[in-house]
Amino acid sequence: MPLITRSQPRETVQVTFPDGRIYQGPIHTPLEAFVKQAEADAGMPHEFRTVAARVNNRLRELVWPVKTDVEIIPVTLGESDGVRIYRRSLSFLMVTAARLCFPDVKVVVDHALPYSALFCHTDEDSDLLTDEQLATLETRMREMVNADLPITRTYMSVEEAKKHFSERGDLYKVRLLDFRENGNLRIYTLDGYSDYFFGYMTPSTGYLNDFKLENIPGGFVLRYPDPRNPSAKAPFIKLGKLDGVLRETSALLKLLDLRDIGQLNEANQQGRLSEIILVSEALHERRIAEIGAEIAERHREQGTRVVFISGPSSSGKTTFSKRLAVQIMTHGLKPFTLELDNYFIDREKTPRDEKGDYDFEALEAINLELFNEHLPALIAGKEVTLPKFDFILGKSMPHRQVQLSPSHIIIVEGIHGLNPAVASSLSEKQRFKIYASAMTQLNIDPHNRISTTDVRLLRRIMRDAVHRGWTATDTLERWPSVRRGEQRGIFLYQEGADVMFNGSLAYELAVLRPLAEPHLLRVSRDHPQWIEANRLLGFLTWVRPASAESVPSNSILREFIGGSNLRDYHPGG
Repeated sequence: MPLITRSQPRETVQVTFPDGRIYQGPIHTPLEAFVKQAEADAGMPHEFRTVAARVNNRLRELVWPVKTDVEIIPVTLGESDGVRIYRRSLSFLMVTAARLCFPDVKVVVDHALPYSALFCHTDEDSDLLTDEQLATLETRMREMVNADLPITRTYMSVEEAKKHFSERGDLYKVRLLDFRENGNLRIYTLDGYSDYFFGYMTPSTGYLNDFKLENIPGGFVLRYPDPRNPSAKAPFIKLGKLDGVLRETSALLKLLDLRDIGQLNEANQQGRLSEIILVSEALHERRIAEIGAEIAERHREQGTRVVFISGPSSSGKTTFSKRLAVQIMTHGLKPFTLELDNYFIDREKTPRDEKGDYDFEALEAINLELFNEHLPALIAGKEVTLPKFDFILGKSMPHRQVQLSPSHIIIVEGIHGLNPAVASSLSEKQRFKIYASAMTQLNIDPHNRISTTDVRLLRRIMRDAVHRGWTATDTLERWPSVRRGEQRGIFLYQEGADVMFNGSLAYELAVLRPLAEPHLLRVSRDHPQWIEANRLLGFLTWVRPASAESVPSNSILREFIGGSNLRDYHPGG
């Protein structure tokens, strides 16, 4: 089906879509023209519209001019790349509108919240936005969306960009660029306002009609479509324990004078990184000690016997649980680790996912009946024969006999630890629930946040390489399945935890960069995962690298980069 043009020059290109439809147009026609025609023909709803495309295993903006015949894969809000582009473009729209409405106010995009929202606030020199001001801002944003203003892209040298941001008073950008290697920066402009954003944008504001601003304590939220159901209305945001932990982390970073990557780079250059490592690790130890003391108090007052530790992949749960066991021992109690993974059912009975692969992250992959039989028996001091799952044979087998004393605290680590179906035989008083994750708060700058998920992914790439012999390609291929399991089995229950532990470290990106880069660079440019590897490499270039020499041997980071003195420590084993 040809693209309609006023004249058909001899030099044309063809764009082929995944369903086999072919569109033809003049050479250098923007990709957007072909996509819009295809979407109109298919009657695609606005909320599922394409915001970018994969072309020959490269992620391309819709303004990209088509110079030769290509096959493309549209990128929509239903996938991570599409969400990032929409969210980034929406942030740019908000920042631009705020500059126009309130020239003396600087808006900060801080961190993500549940239900597809970003927590934003004004900088420390500005008052919080009132309800009336926020309504004014939202109205201005909607006017700009209705006007379908173009978001244009230009390039500046590092020196040109430093001059531009210095003249505007954006000193955080200048600080960031002080450590930038030579090369050109991609600068985006909207309605006369220019800024640097890491990653691609939509072609215009007309793509960004689905958003909402809401005032909450300490700032406001910017809502955007849920990638799992873009047409659904998002529920009201109720701040909980997670938001409190993130704000506490922000306050600690402020004390360390680390608000962004530029300040981390400065500290690294000035030789302050060793001090930051010591303070960061001391803060972890203090928090773990506080949790250990709380468990001991609950044990004395309520008879608490079981500690459940849950959290997403690569959040540092294993090292955290071992360090917590040590703290528990300082209160005269005996820790005993009960591994939920040993309660896997036989492999042939394991449920399968939509692709037909074994779904080991499904709750049904665990023998809950046996686990809920053993747990009360262990608490009662009965002798129990624990199972051991043979991952090679895919079989559950009898292992060792165990009998615990009343002073034993059972530590259960597993992704389903906060699910009410796990340990349903216990009362609330008998269990203490912990949610552990790496909740990164150190962003590139006030407008470019670093996703918690990205830092966990870098950790996992390193751990898989060091301890499993996997390539970065292997890890990247498995990551979507891991993320689906987290969405289904972990995040839903995080607010049910008694306490939360943030396993992120202010300095870790500086240490991870020189270790992770070689693995990411080995991902073939022809492999589908190269797009993701290239994105991770791109944001790591903003971080000044540092040696891992000063990282303590009991650090959570050692779980991923190697050299942990806790690797062979098994409490109660």
